[in-house]
Amino acid sequence: MEILDKEANWTAEQLNARQDEWMETLTPAQLADLDNALQSAKRAGHDCASLTREAFPLDDMLPVIERIRDRLENGLGLHVLRGVPTWNYQKPDLRLMYWGLGLHLGTPVSQSRNGDLLGDVKNFNIDIKSHRGRGYTSKQRLDFHTDSCDVVALFVLNTAMQGGLSMLASSLAIHDEIKRTRPDLLELLYQPFYWSWREQEPPGDLPYYPQPVYTVEQGRFSSRFVPGHIRNGQRYPDVPRLTDAQVEAINLIETIANDPRFHFAMMFQPGDFQFLNNHLIYHARTDFEDYPEPERCRHLLRMWLSVPNSRPLSPLMSTIFRDRTPGAVRGGFPSRVGTHFYETRVTTD
Repeated sequence: MEILDKEANWTAEQLNARQDEWMETLTPAQLADLDNALQSAKRAGHDCASLTREAFPLDDMLPVIERIRDRLENGLGLHVLRGVPTWNYQKPDLRLMYWGLGLHLGTPVSQSRNGDLLGDVKNFNIDIKSHRGRGYTSKQRLDFHTDSCDVVALFVLNTAMQGGLSMLASSLAIHDEIKRTRPDLLELLYQPFYWSWREQEPPGDLPYYPQPVYTVEQGRFSSRFVPGHIRNGQRYPDVPRLTDAQVEAINLIETIANDPRFHFAMMFQPGDFQFLNNHLIYHARTDFEDYPEPERCRHLLRMWLSVPNSRPLSPLMSTIFRDRTPGAVRGGFPSRVGTHFYETRVTTD
């Protein structure tokens, strides 16, 4: 079984040596282009709910967007843009700018049953180990995982007083290390595990579903890995118990991902955009402590995107990625309340 995604197979040392390929500082002309599009949208009276790609006209940024798409799908699997002067804008304007940029990159999908297309990554004091815990609502450490979409995009408004380090790992490099050291466990990871929906399931569906960690379709690799969802699936009595070998396989992925040889760590700066191909990259975050002033607390904006040049996916991935054809709008969670763009308010209903 040949895997074609050779560029996405990297170690921390290799990624660090190739920063000029994935870390890009926006030029004055590109920043002016973003600002001009924002002002045009505001003059026309748009908010996020009414904004279209055409109403957020870009010029100098269009080659950047094409480059991001290509490098996410055919390159290293990640890209970072740096340099938006966030201090020059009010938060509603930053949300509108980010939303407009996202519309050019792809199609946003819902990040939870609450219908949030534009999510807020900040501390809401939610325990991520609870049965409905979601990592983006907590200040606790996030273990290596993927999100339920083709591309996850983050926009950094504020960083924490301490901590909040972003960590990235190539899922393909981890796959190949398991192939080299434990091929017996690699075979298991291509077979279905039972995952919890974490109460995000479509109405009428079971609260769990089968899906493997690794698949290859037409030579294109994909890994979906959320170990907490697999372990949480064990709370349902109808779900088969994890075997010792399956537990060992999940633990081995985490051990390799946490090995400094396999993950690259970076500290965000306000004004950063981070884009990750979830099929190729695992991401994690260290815990953090916020400033005492609410307006200074760590705050990122998040979009889950379907992009027009996405890869084909295996039928075994069809629970989350209901349309598996390349370029389809797919991933995300069915909303029970419609979609929204206002700042996330986490409830415990």
